[in-house]
Amino acid sequence: MSEPNAARTVLSDLRVETARLDALVDPLGDEGWRLPTPAPRWSVAHQIAHLEWTDRQALLSAVDPDAFTAGAEQALGAIDSYVDDGADAGAALPPAELLARWRTGRDRLWQALAAAPQGTRFPWYGPPMGVAAMATGRLMETWAHGQDVADALGVTREPSARLRHVARIGVRARDFAFLVRGLTPPPEEFRVELTAPDGELWAYGPPEAEERVTGPALDFCLLATRRRHRADLAVVAHGPGADRWLDIAQAFAGPPGPGREPAGGAEA
Repeated sequence: MSEPNAARTVLSDLRVETARLDALVDPLGDEGWRLPTPAPRWSVAHQIAHLEWTDRQALLSAVDPDAFTAGAEQALGAIDSYVDDGADAGAALPPAELLARWRTGRDRLWQALAAAPQGTRFPWYGPPMGVAAMATGRLMETWAHGQDVADALGVTREPSARLRHVARIGVRARDFAFLVRGLTPPPEEFRVELTAPDGELWAYGPPEAEERVTGPALDFCLLATRRRHRADLAVVAHGPGADRWLDIAQAFAGPPGPGREPAGGAEA
């Protein structure tokens, strides 16, 4: 798929994924916004506040790259606290105001990305990204934090083909998952074969690779966004390097964090 077509596809899917999460939080009263989510210390309001804050940073990157870069340098200097600080500030707002800010910010970001000339690269908290990559990152975050909101509300979301974007980031971030933990990535590529919600096979990496990962696409996405513990998922590693990767897989930038405990409690 060409870059313009890829960008159009993921931007369209980003809008759908965001609307899906909006529909979950729109009817909530104050008590609903205060519900705890699986992320330690984060309420539903924290989840939306984080998305609002990150959308705002992405918009700044698109419209004023120099200002974003200056702010990113400060943020990276406080890498252990800046994400929580942003979420805390937004979560302290009245829910109606937070929801309005999120809606306005995400729409402005969508418009900025849709209008960006082909080949534009945006600075970020890592390598610069093109339109499709930036939109994919926003979709991945929206889906992942939406999972936390759904869990808090006791809602089961129907998986969709939009998971392809999340899975692709998870695969492409393999080496990052090792490096962020001070580990050396395996020199060889892995083969990743995932069963999509409609039964289609999504395959990444060389077919002849000695090490493989297989399983449902939904489970892989939950693993790569660290929304479920590996023990609770049907993702299977074939080979020692692939097995190590599944313990540390991470689709998002920043420090790894502790991840989630198995459904049955802490590991023995």
